[in-house]
Amino acid sequence: MPSSAAASSLLGAGTMAQPSRLEKVMFDVRGGAKTKTRRKTGKRTASLSSLGSEKKTATGKKAVGATKEKPSAISDTMQKYKAILPLTRIYITMIGVVTLMGLVLGEELAQGLLALDPIRVMYGLELWRPFTAACFMGKPSISWLMSAYYLFEYGSSLERAYGTAQHLIFLLWQIGLLTVLSALLGQPFFAQPVITSMLHVLSRSMPKQKVKWLIFNVPYWSLPYGLMASDVLQAQSPMAALPHIMGILSGHFYFFHKFVWPKMGGEDWLAAPDFISQRLDPNARSESKKSVSAALKARKKGKGRKLGGK
Repeated sequence: MPSSAAASSLLGAGTMAQPSRLEKVMFDVRGGAKTKTRRKTGKRTASLSSLGSEKKTATGKKAVGATKEKPSAISDTMQKYKAILPLTRIYITMIGVVTLMGLVLGEELAQGLLALDPIRVMYGLELWRPFTAACFMGKPSISWLMSAYYLFEYGSSLERAYGTAQHLIFLLWQIGLLTVLSALLGQPFFAQPVITSMLHVLSRSMPKQKVKWLIFNVPYWSLPYGLMASDVLQAQSPMAALPHIMGILSGHFYFFHKFVWPKMGGEDWLAAPDFISQRLDPNARSESKKSVSAALKARKKGKGRKLGGK
Protein backbone atom coordinates (compact mmCIF):
# COMPACT_ATOMS: atom_id res chain seq x y z
CA MET A 1 0.00 0.00 0.00
CA PRO A 2 2.71 2.54 0.72
CA SER A 3 4.37 1.69 -2.52
CA SER A 4 1.12 2.18 -4.43
CA ALA A 5 0.57 5.54 -2.70
CA ALA A 6 4.05 6.67 -3.63
CA ALA A 7 3.53 5.59 -7.19
CA SER A 8 0.24 7.44 -7.35
CA SER A 9 1.88 10.58 -5.95
CA LEU A 10 4.68 10.41 -8.51
CA LEU A 11 2.16 9.88 -11.24
CA GLY A 12 0.19 12.90 -10.07
CA ALA A 13 3.33 15.05 -10.00
CA GLY A 14 4.17 13.96 -13.52
CA THR A 15 0.71 14.84 -14.74
CA MET A 16 0.91 18.22 -13.02
CA ALA A 17 4.30 18.98 -14.59
CA GLN A 18 3.11 18.21 -18.08
CA PRO A 19 0.37 20.63 -19.24
CA SER A 20 -2.67 19.24 -20.92
CA ARG A 21 -3.42 19.56 -24.63
CA LEU A 22 -5.98 22.30 -23.95
CA GLU A 23 -3.45 24.37 -22.06
CA LYS A 24 -1.02 24.12 -24.98
CA VAL A 25 -3.68 25.39 -27.36
CA MET A 26 -4.48 28.30 -25.00
CA PHE A 27 -0.81 29.22 -24.82
CA ASP A 28 -0.60 29.28 -28.60
CA VAL A 29 -3.73 31.42 -28.93
CA ARG A 30 -2.58 33.90 -26.30
CA GLY A 31 0.90 34.12 -27.80
CA GLY A 32 2.60 32.81 -24.70
CA ALA A 33 5.78 30.84 -24.46
CA LYS A 34 5.77 27.30 -25.72
CA THR A 35 6.70 24.48 -23.43
CA LYS A 36 8.94 22.77 -25.92
CA THR A 37 12.55 23.68 -25.50
CA ARG A 38 14.30 25.19 -28.50
CA ARG A 39 17.17 23.30 -29.97
CA LYS A 40 20.50 24.88 -29.45
CA THR A 41 22.11 26.11 -32.62
CA GLY A 42 25.47 27.62 -33.32
CA LYS A 43 23.94 30.94 -34.37
CA ARG A 44 24.17 34.03 -32.20
CA THR A 45 21.04 35.66 -30.89
CA ALA A 46 20.02 38.93 -32.42
CA SER A 47 20.60 42.16 -30.50
CA LEU A 48 18.13 45.00 -30.17
CA SER A 49 19.99 47.10 -32.73
CA SER A 50 19.97 44.32 -35.30
CA LEU A 51 16.28 43.68 -34.71
CA GLY A 52 15.48 47.32 -35.27
CA SER A 53 17.50 47.56 -38.49
CA GLU A 54 15.25 45.25 -40.54
CA LYS A 55 11.49 44.95 -40.62
CA LYS A 56 10.27 41.44 -39.79
CA THR A 57 6.91 39.75 -39.49
CA ALA A 58 5.52 38.11 -36.34
CA THR A 59 6.98 34.77 -37.42
CA GLY A 60 10.47 36.23 -37.67
CA LYS A 61 10.68 36.26 -41.46
CA LYS A 62 11.81 39.31 -43.39
CA ALA A 63 8.89 41.49 -44.40
CA VAL A 64 8.18 41.96 -48.10
CA GLY A 65 9.52 45.27 -49.39
CA ALA A 66 11.54 45.96 -46.26
CA THR A 67 14.53 48.07 -47.29
CA LYS A 68 17.02 50.27 -45.54
CA GLU A 69 16.01 53.87 -45.05
CA LYS A 70 17.49 56.18 -47.66
CA PRO A 71 18.86 59.57 -46.63
CA SER A 72 16.50 62.46 -47.20
CA ALA A 73 17.06 65.08 -49.87
CA ILE A 74 18.02 67.69 -47.27
CA SER A 75 20.67 65.49 -45.63
CA ASP A 76 22.04 64.51 -49.04
CA THR A 77 22.28 68.18 -50.05
CA MET A 78 24.02 69.07 -46.78
CA GLN A 79 26.56 66.28 -47.29
CA LYS A 80 27.34 67.56 -50.78
CA TYR A 81 27.59 71.11 -49.44
CA LYS A 82 30.05 70.06 -46.73
CA ALA A 83 32.09 68.17 -49.31
CA ILE A 84 32.90 71.43 -51.16
CA LEU A 85 36.38 72.80 -50.47
CA PRO A 86 36.45 75.40 -47.64
CA LEU A 87 37.06 78.72 -49.45
CA THR A 88 34.86 77.81 -52.39
CA ARG A 89 32.10 76.85 -49.95
CA ILE A 90 32.45 80.18 -48.10
CA TYR A 91 32.39 82.13 -51.36
CA ILE A 92 29.27 80.34 -52.61
CA THR A 93 27.58 80.90 -49.23
CA MET A 94 28.36 84.62 -49.37
CA ILE A 95 26.88 84.80 -52.87
CA GLY A 96 23.71 83.14 -51.60
CA VAL A 97 23.44 85.51 -48.63
CA VAL A 98 24.04 88.62 -50.75
CA THR A 99 21.52 87.45 -53.36
CA LEU A 100 18.93 86.87 -50.62
CA MET A 101 19.60 90.36 -49.24
CA GLY A 102 19.07 91.78 -52.71
CA LEU A 103 15.70 90.04 -52.97
CA VAL A 104 14.59 91.19 -49.51
CA LEU A 105 15.79 94.79 -49.73
CA GLY A 106 14.87 95.40 -53.34
CA GLU A 107 17.08 96.37 -56.26
CA GLU A 108 17.63 100.05 -55.48
CA LEU A 109 18.25 99.65 -51.76
CA ALA A 110 20.47 96.59 -52.33
CA GLN A 111 22.65 98.43 -54.82
CA GLY A 112 22.92 101.40 -52.47
CA LEU A 113 24.02 99.13 -49.62
CA LEU A 114 26.09 96.47 -51.41
CA ALA A 115 27.63 98.25 -54.41
CA LEU A 116 31.22 99.44 -54.48
CA ASP A 117 31.48 103.13 -53.55
CA PRO A 118 35.10 104.31 -53.18
CA ILE A 119 34.10 107.49 -51.29
CA ARG A 120 32.12 105.58 -48.69
CA VAL A 121 34.82 102.92 -48.41
CA MET A 122 37.60 105.46 -47.78
CA TYR A 123 35.79 108.15 -45.78
CA GLY A 124 32.85 106.25 -44.34
CA LEU A 125 34.88 103.11 -43.55
CA GLU A 126 32.21 100.91 -45.14
CA LEU A 127 34.76 98.15 -45.59
CA TRP A 128 32.23 95.46 -46.51
CA ARG A 129 31.54 96.99 -49.93
CA PRO A 130 34.49 95.41 -51.82
CA PHE A 131 33.46 91.97 -50.57
CA THR A 132 29.76 92.40 -51.31
CA ALA A 133 30.62 93.82 -54.74
CA ALA A 134 32.60 90.63 -55.41
CA CYS A 135 29.60 88.47 -54.41
CA PHE A 136 26.57 90.19 -55.92
CA MET A 137 25.47 88.65 -59.24
CA GLY A 138 21.97 90.11 -59.54
CA LYS A 139 18.63 88.35 -59.32
CA PRO A 140 18.41 84.57 -59.68
CA SER A 141 18.22 83.67 -63.37
CA ILE A 142 19.76 81.31 -65.90
CA SER A 143 22.87 83.49 -66.20
CA TRP A 144 23.06 83.61 -62.38
CA LEU A 145 23.02 79.80 -62.23
CA MET A 146 25.68 79.54 -64.95
CA SER A 147 27.92 82.05 -63.16
CA ALA A 148 27.49 80.19 -59.85
CA TYR A 149 28.38 76.92 -61.58
CA TYR A 150 31.49 78.46 -63.17
CA LEU A 151 32.52 79.87 -59.81
CA PHE A 152 32.16 76.46 -58.18
CA GLU A 153 33.97 74.66 -61.00
CA TYR A 154 36.92 77.02 -61.45
CA GLY A 155 37.22 77.90 -57.77
CA SER A 156 37.29 74.23 -56.73
CA SER A 157 39.90 73.46 -59.41
CA LEU A 158 42.19 76.28 -58.26
CA GLU A 159 41.82 75.45 -54.56
CA ARG A 160 42.43 71.76 -55.22
CA ALA A 161 45.48 72.46 -57.39
CA TYR A 162 47.29 75.07 -55.25
CA GLY A 163 45.84 74.60 -51.76
CA THR A 164 43.47 76.58 -49.59
CA ALA A 165 46.11 79.01 -48.29
CA GLN A 166 47.32 80.00 -51.74
CA HIS A 167 43.75 80.25 -53.00
CA LEU A 168 43.02 82.71 -50.18
CA ILE A 169 45.94 84.88 -51.36
CA PHE A 170 44.60 84.67 -54.90
CA LEU A 171 41.10 85.80 -53.87
CA LEU A 172 42.38 88.67 -51.72
CA TRP A 173 44.56 89.96 -54.55
CA GLN A 174 41.72 89.67 -57.05
CA ILE A 175 39.35 91.60 -54.78
CA GLY A 176 41.99 94.29 -54.22
CA LEU A 177 42.92 94.67 -57.89
CA LEU A 178 39.34 94.55 -59.11
CA THR A 179 38.30 97.11 -56.49
CA VAL A 180 40.79 99.56 -57.99
CA LEU A 181 39.82 98.75 -61.59
CA SER A 182 36.10 98.96 -60.81
CA ALA A 183 36.55 102.32 -59.09
CA LEU A 184 38.43 103.65 -62.12
CA LEU A 185 35.95 102.26 -64.67
CA GLY A 186 32.78 102.94 -62.69
CA GLN A 187 31.72 99.32 -62.20
CA PRO A 188 29.59 98.80 -59.04
CA PHE A 189 29.98 94.98 -58.94
CA PHE A 190 32.73 92.63 -60.09
CA ALA A 191 31.67 89.04 -59.40
CA GLN A 192 31.97 88.19 -63.10
CA PRO A 193 35.57 89.50 -63.33
CA VAL A 194 36.54 87.27 -60.38
CA ILE A 195 35.19 84.22 -62.24
CA THR A 196 37.03 85.26 -65.41
CA SER A 197 40.27 85.69 -63.46
CA MET A 198 39.93 82.15 -62.09
CA LEU A 199 39.38 80.80 -65.60
CA HIS A 200 42.33 82.80 -66.96
CA VAL A 201 44.75 81.43 -64.36
CA LEU A 202 43.58 77.88 -65.02
CA SER A 203 43.81 78.32 -68.78
CA ARG A 204 47.35 79.72 -68.57
CA SER A 205 48.42 76.79 -66.39
CA MET A 206 47.68 74.33 -69.22
CA PRO A 207 47.14 76.49 -72.31
CA LYS A 208 47.41 73.83 -75.02
CA GLN A 209 44.97 71.37 -73.50
CA LYS A 210 41.86 70.85 -75.62
CA VAL A 211 38.53 71.64 -73.96
CA LYS A 212 35.00 71.55 -75.32
CA TRP A 213 33.19 74.87 -75.65
CA LEU A 214 29.68 74.63 -77.07
CA ILE A 215 30.27 72.26 -80.01
CA PHE A 216 33.92 73.17 -80.64
CA ASN A 217 37.19 71.77 -79.27
CA VAL A 218 39.35 74.80 -78.50
CA PRO A 219 42.66 75.33 -76.68
CA TYR A 220 42.23 76.09 -72.99
CA TRP A 221 43.89 79.51 -73.27
CA SER A 222 41.14 80.73 -75.64
CA LEU A 223 38.23 79.79 -73.38
CA PRO A 224 38.05 83.15 -71.49
CA TYR A 225 37.91 84.99 -74.80
CA GLY A 226 35.23 82.62 -76.09
CA LEU A 227 33.04 83.29 -73.05
CA MET A 228 33.60 87.02 -73.52
CA ALA A 229 32.52 86.79 -77.17
CA SER A 230 29.40 84.83 -76.26
CA ASP A 231 28.38 87.43 -73.65
CA VAL A 232 28.92 90.25 -76.16
CA LEU A 233 26.74 88.48 -78.74
CA GLN A 234 24.06 87.72 -76.18
CA ALA A 235 23.93 91.29 -74.84
CA GLN A 236 24.47 92.81 -78.30
CA SER A 237 26.73 95.40 -76.74
CA PRO A 238 30.52 95.69 -76.65
CA MET A 239 30.28 96.88 -73.02
CA ALA A 240 29.54 93.28 -72.01
CA ALA A 241 33.21 92.53 -72.68
CA LEU A 242 34.41 94.94 -69.98
CA PRO A 243 33.99 92.58 -66.97
CA HIS A 244 35.87 89.85 -68.84
CA ILE A 245 38.69 92.23 -69.76
CA MET A 246 39.00 93.28 -66.12
CA GLY A 247 39.14 89.64 -65.01
CA ILE A 248 41.76 88.75 -67.63
CA LEU A 249 43.96 91.68 -66.58
CA SER A 250 43.76 90.95 -62.84
CA GLY A 251 44.19 87.21 -63.42
CA HIS A 252 47.21 87.76 -65.65
CA PHE A 253 48.81 90.01 -63.03
CA TYR A 254 48.57 87.19 -60.49
CA PHE A 255 49.70 84.48 -62.91
CA PHE A 256 52.72 86.44 -64.09
CA HIS A 257 54.01 87.36 -60.63
CA LYS A 258 53.26 83.93 -59.17
CA PHE A 259 54.48 81.56 -61.90
CA VAL A 260 56.40 83.46 -64.61
CA TRP A 261 58.43 85.99 -62.61
CA PRO A 262 60.02 83.41 -60.22
CA LYS A 263 61.18 81.36 -63.24
CA MET A 264 62.91 84.48 -64.58
CA GLY A 265 64.88 84.81 -61.34
CA GLY A 266 62.48 87.04 -59.43
CA GLU A 267 61.08 86.55 -55.97
CA ASP A 268 57.77 84.78 -55.40
CA TRP A 269 56.23 87.51 -53.30
CA LEU A 270 52.69 86.16 -53.78
CA ALA A 271 53.38 82.96 -51.85
CA ALA A 272 51.12 82.31 -48.86
CA PRO A 273 52.75 83.19 -45.51
CA ASP A 274 53.75 80.33 -43.24
CA PHE A 275 51.19 81.07 -40.53
CA ILE A 276 48.35 80.94 -43.10
CA SER A 277 49.72 77.71 -44.60
CA GLN A 278 50.01 76.12 -41.16
CA ARG A 279 46.46 77.15 -40.36
CA LEU A 280 44.75 76.21 -43.62
CA ASP A 281 47.02 73.55 -45.14
CA PRO A 282 48.63 71.57 -42.29
CA ASN A 283 48.58 68.33 -44.30
CA ALA A 284 50.37 69.88 -47.25
CA ARG A 285 53.15 71.12 -44.98
CA SER A 286 53.63 67.70 -43.40
CA GLU A 287 53.71 66.08 -46.83
CA SER A 288 56.38 68.53 -48.01
CA LYS A 289 58.47 67.72 -44.93
CA LYS A 290 58.15 64.02 -45.66
CA SER A 291 59.23 64.53 -49.26
CA VAL A 292 62.26 66.59 -48.16
CA SER A 293 63.31 63.99 -45.58
CA ALA A 294 62.88 61.22 -48.15
CA ALA A 295 65.06 63.14 -50.60
CA LEU A 296 67.76 63.62 -47.94
CA LYS A 297 67.71 59.90 -47.07
CA ALA A 298 68.03 58.97 -50.73
CA ARG A 299 70.95 61.37 -51.04
CA LYS A 300 72.71 59.77 -48.07
CA LYS A 301 72.21 56.30 -49.49
CA GLY A 302 73.62 57.32 -52.85
CA LYS A 303 76.96 58.65 -51.60
CA GLY A 304 79.87 58.21 -54.01
CA ARG A 305 83.28 56.79 -53.23
CA LYS A 306 85.74 58.79 -51.24
CA LEU A 307 88.73 60.43 -52.83
CA GLY A 308 91.61 58.00 -53.29
CA GLY A 309 89.30 55.13 -54.22
CA LYS A 310 88.99 53.84 -50.63
